[in-house]
Amino acid sequence: MQIKQVLNKICSGQDLEYSEGRDVFQALFEGEISPAQSGALLMGLRTKGESASELAAAVSVALQRARLVQGLSGVTIDTCGTGGDSRNSFNCSTAVAFFLADQGIQVVKHGNRAVSSSCGSADVVEALGLQLLDDPDLVAGELASRSFAFLFAPHFHPSFASIAPLRQELGIRSVFNLMGPLLNPARPTHQILGVPHAGFMPLMSGVLAESGVQSAAVVHGAMGFDELTPCGVNQVIMIRDGRQEEMLLDPEPLGFESCSPEDLACADKQNALTRQREILSGHGPAAMQDMVALNLGLCLHLLNPVMDLRDCMQQARSIVRGGLKKLYLFSAF
Repeated sequence: MQIKQVLNKICSGQDLEYSEGRDVFQALFEGEISPAQSGALLMGLRTKGESASELAAAVSVALQRARLVQGLSGVTIDTCGTGGDSRNSFNCSTAVAFFLADQGIQVVKHGNRAVSSSCGSADVVEALGLQLLDDPDLVAGELASRSFAFLFAPHFHPSFASIAPLRQELGIRSVFNLMGPLLNPARPTHQILGVPHAGFMPLMSGVLAESGVQSAAVVHGAMGFDELTPCGVNQVIMIRDGRQEEMLLDPEPLGFESCSPEDLACADKQNALTRQREILSGHGPAAMQDMVALNLGLCLHLLNPVMDLRDCMQQARSIVRGGLKKLYLFSAF
């Protein structure tokens, strides 16, 4: 691979072939190209606009270096987003994950510290007294005991440590921000994945459709959130067995009252954790409960496609209003 040829191709606005993408990201992770060339690669891809084949190539290379979880069986699901919506929002995806686990569904939550929310999924998990898993062999045991396992991304992707200084020095969104939700080392059978910009939707859905996932949804929330919100009409791309279908999800006909983005925001980490405990207990602001129910309802529809979406949403609202039934599994309650 000639890095100069790759950079020239990107700078001329051409997408890399999948094989070219694999070669160049292989070289990046191996430290075979200089910091200046690495920065030019990431900046060039962002300026051109990353393609699905380039993103898929980067994901493939990263997963080759990951500590993958082996031996899981049955249905597993992840709830996550790319972050980057700058909304300081309530950590909805983690609450959804807990409610799914409370229903006996195996959740393999892949996450990190806060990016665009006031409190990241790892912060919530720690605050509730759960373990940030660092060993693939521990995942099955966690799923058996509480149907929930949190895979702390830095522990499962040690190769990312070598490129962390480059990302910090660049200080901008790069292809690595898009890769995060696609790198779950447990390779879940189902997934809901949120993005902060509608333009990322076909990119992420294209990679998911080729990943072997049974059923997934890429969502872009009303008012620019990377999760479904009650703030207005949401955009969704459904993926089932490699097929993609676009749809709009309007909360109002489903019985959800409209709210403002401010109704979903948390002032700081402590406030976010307080709200999380309230929601999981069946209390808290109605707008946040509705946000959780919307995303939970779509997850239930992914898991049970023969069930009407409206019925899934009604079931989700009932689950959220009732709170977790197994609070005893969390030492912080």
